[in-house]
Amino acid sequence: MALAASCGEGMLLAVVPLLAASITSDPRAVSLATMASQLPWVLLPLLVGVVIDRVRRASLLGLALAVQALACAVMALAVHAGMLSLPVLMVIAFVLVVGQVITEGTRGAMVPSVVSPDALDAANSRLLLIDVGVVRFLIPPLAGFLVVWSQPAVGWIAALFTAFAVLLSFRLRAVDGATTKPTGRPRPLREIRDGLHYLVGNRLLRSITVAVSAASFAWFMGYATLALYVEQILHLDGRGYGLLLACTAVGFAGGAAMASRVIARLGYPVAMRVAVTVEIACKLLIGVVPAHWSLVAVVLVVHSAATFVWNVGSQSSRQRYTPPELLGRVLTSHRALSWGMAPLGAVAGGLVAGALSLEFVWVVAAAIQAAGVALVWRNLSAAGFENARLVAVPVNNPD
Repeated sequence: MALAASCGEGMLLAVVPLLAASITSDPRAVSLATMASQLPWVLLPLLVGVVIDRVRRASLLGLALAVQALACAVMALAVHAGMLSLPVLMVIAFVLVVGQVITEGTRGAMVPSVVSPDALDAANSRLLLIDVGVVRFLIPPLAGFLVVWSQPAVGWIAALFTAFAVLLSFRLRAVDGATTKPTGRPRPLREIRDGLHYLVGNRLLRSITVAVSAASFAWFMGYATLALYVEQILHLDGRGYGLLLACTAVGFAGGAAMASRVIARLGYPVAMRVAVTVEIACKLLIGVVPAHWSLVAVVLVVHSAATFVWNVGSQSSRQRYTPPELLGRVLTSHRALSWGMAPLGAVAGGLVAGALSLEFVWVVAAAIQAAGVALVWRNLSAAGFENARLVAVPVNNPD
């Protein structure tokens, strides 16, 4: 189900900039379409978390997927009828990503109800590989080929994938409904506050969010200037840039293959500490060692694999140590707080590159991530995880 849904939404989102460019050559206008596809992640995660914790999650997932399928079909019809304008494309992109915000949050909240605690890490590995590997690395090239062949076909194929996901979501209703839902009149602000209060009040979960925020800021410092780094420092063209991006995909695939086994063997504290240390070291290496494309390629593979291991441990920790009735709000609150640092990191990367150098961006990024991790290092210990187990209600654990 997750694979079909990700293929559908990923295919259409990948061609939004291409469709916008076919409508207008004004770069400011084209950027509006991209902005519309990012706005829901800025505006809605906290409110979506409240909805996830108030309704039957399987039904919400099916409804969101159905809306996405409808948006894909509307896009195909608009292109076929010659009625696809920039405002129409912006609305379609916005609606599609609203569905993405809901489906990603709902899937994360439902995982502990679908799999046993022992299978939690493996399940999160598969979902993360689908969400990152498929949507970011496999679907865009296919979508680019399809949009050249037939613009309406992209919408229809995306709609079919998403409609299939709707049908598969019905199978999840049998495992939904065990979570205690809030009763009484909805109080969105109060319920958002409850989710944030739990996330911030739990020492382990707060520490993970701080570490992820620092990592997000640091990574986007480098990523925002990576194209220039490839061109001016490594002296490669667009094919070289694509090759290095492919290396991150290889790293994610490797991380997916080993993440659950690494965590099972080392435990969450050691696995996550090692992973984040490797991330910092990789960023520092890009900034200080002699620049050569082969070295950077290897470093990006290792960095992506370490990031994957950390992300699996991070997601599983929130699922294990959050009461089920708060899980939707805690997951979306974490996403809003941590990923909100990404645009700030991108801006900071540009400023550092302009004032100093493209290499030094990675040194500063490593220093910022190291400082954030140092603040919470103690809480990521075995004692920190044990304390989280004692003060929270572990998911799927009756004790």
